[in-house]
Amino acid sequence: MEERNLTCINCPMGCSLKVKIYDDKIEVEGNICSRGKEYAENEVTNPKRTVTSTIKVVGGERPVVSVKTTGEIPKKNIFDLMKIINDKSVNAPVKIGEVLIKDVFGVNVVATSNVDRA
Repeated sequence: MEERNLTCINCPMGCSLKVKIYDDKIEVEGNICSRGKEYAENEVTNPKRTVTSTIKVVGGERPVVSVKTTGEIPKKNIFDLMKIINDKSVNAPVKIGEVLIKDVFGVNVVATSNVDRA
């Protein structure tokens, strides 16, 4: 058996969770609601994250634009996604919500700010 202590991030309560991992089951203690149990189970079996970063902008009033994924990706793929993001550049202008990288690990990478031409 393996034991992990987590803090649930699904709601403002921030429950302290104790997760016991057995070969065939997972037990969660300390959650006030069912979202805490679901969070803990996902976190120990297949953790996922939303990624935020910046992408280079050519000809813009600023050299980069802030971006984020439209959903969560498996934590194990974050470094691969960051390589794709770091290798990418876009031309100004860039608008909030514009898809800058399509369908990578099942999500899009979108601009979270505007960048006008220089």
